[in-house]
Amino acid sequence: MIPNHLAIILDGNGRWAKKRFMPHSMGHRAGAQTLRKISYEIEALGIKYLTVYAFSTENWSRPHNEVREIMNMMRDYFQQYIDDSKKNNMRMSFIGDLTRLDPDLQEKLAILTDITKDKNGLHVVLAVNYGGRDEIVRATRKLARAVCEGSLKPDDINIETLNGVLDTYPIPDPDLIIRTGGDLRLSNFLLWQLAYAEMYVTDTLWPDFNSAELQKALASFSGRTRRFGGRP
Repeated sequence: MIPNHLAIILDGNGRWAKKRFMPHSMGHRAGAQTLRKISYEIEALGIKYLTVYAFSTENWSRPHNEVREIMNMMRDYFQQYIDDSKKNNMRMSFIGDLTRLDPDLQEKLAILTDITKDKNGLHVVLAVNYGGRDEIVRATRKLARAVCEGSLKPDDINIETLNGVLDTYPIPDPDLIIRTGGDLRLSNFLLWQLAYAEMYVTDTLWPDFNSAELQKALASFSGRTRRFGGRP
């Protein structure tokens, strides 16, 4: 059994670089290349959706030079995906508040989304300037505006209504969340969507994550009995 939708928190890039006496930026670049490679392996396994935490709303508080380098890395990384799109069948989309990104970076994201929108391979969703709480607040504002405009009644708001205005709609919720780097927390990632996801945590730092580590996570997932709301 493999998950239909896999989510990953790519943690440990900075620690990976520190262990090698490198600047943090080298860890982020190594992590970007790991994601590029592992995406092809995930697609080959038949997994339909991959959502990864690329840059959180909290990451802006990091040192200015590190944030600048991450943004430059993303420019290079997204250009690689634009080039790769000519020879692969992956679809790319983005979640989060993209308005805070520099205009040229927003343009790359828009181009990548547009040129891959009709592809039917692995759907890679990158969370950029994303936070679970921020997403829920933005979704709530959409519903509040609809109520004020008279197109929605307060009593008609339910789970399906809220789900329909989240960044991830209409993508199904993740079945499995992998966190690298050993920390046992969600770090404000997909707080609504992960309600029933299985969790797998590994001490492996993200740049060292490889096919063998992926298979360990999937083996753990396949050995579990999935239960929802207490039902066997």
